Amino acid sequence: MLWLLSFCCALVGLAIGSFLNVVIWRVPRGESVVSPPSHCPQCDHAIRQRDNVPVLSWVLLRGRCRDCGHRISVRYPAVELATAILFGVVAWRFGADWQLPAYLYLAAISVALTLIDIDVKRLPDRIVLPSYGVAAGLLLLPAILDDSWGSLLRAIVSGAVLFAGYFLLAFINPRGMGFGDVKLAGVLGIYLGWLGWGVLLIGAFGGFLLGGVFGLALMLAGRAGRKTAIPFGPFMLAAAMVAVLVGEQIVDAYRGMFQI
Repeated sequence: MLWLLSFCCALVGLAIGSFLNVVIWRVPRGESVVSPPSHCPQCDHAIRQRDNVPVLSWVLLRGRCRDCGHRISVRYPAVELATAILFGVVAWRFGADWQLPAYLYLAAISVALTLIDIDVKRLPDRIVLPSYGVAAGLLLLPAILDDSWGSLLRAIVSGAVLFAGYFLLAFINPRGMGFGDVKLAGVLGIYLGWLGWGVLLIGAFGGFLLGGVFGLALMLAGRAGRKTAIPFGPFMLAAAMVAVLVGEQIVDAYRGMFQI
């Protein structure tokens, strides 16, 4: 019944993705994510309930506001679909396990923080800082129920180590890394460390690899120089999700190659 769990989580992901669109727009502007209700930014009409169905409403309205005809960005349904797919994949990875809620939360904030960092080049404390408590609370549940206290301890140590490592990098080169990246590193360290030291290494160094490849590609295309500022958060989050989903397989493949 793993497919059914993944399907149900994907449906939940559609709804969460709709909410994330609100978060992505309002949090960087210091606005409430609950009030006022969603409305058209052009004519300010509140969005009707029937027009607020993830993806489907956008398709039926042909990407336009029902009241004023203002074009609605394709990014809105894209965020909803991406969140749904990510939720489904995470559910397939963990199955009906007490770890699942923690990693669904990670998937949700990964989508939100990635787009916020691309848009405004910062990682809001309103999302990152509470995530420490949420991660600890959600992982405490499997630690208690599955007697996984060793994993929880490793997660805490990993969060501290990754935070300290990024803090050192930011101290050495403050123009190359923001403190938002440092705070995010601690959160990701908790999630990666829970799954193992090998997964932590893949997630930690994968961000630098992805960021380096992307930066090199931009320079070769003439769209960036050596001093061009590129948000690093999306690469950290992408590498972390890859490590969460297939990190253990990568570690096993590496050990098999070198017979470790």
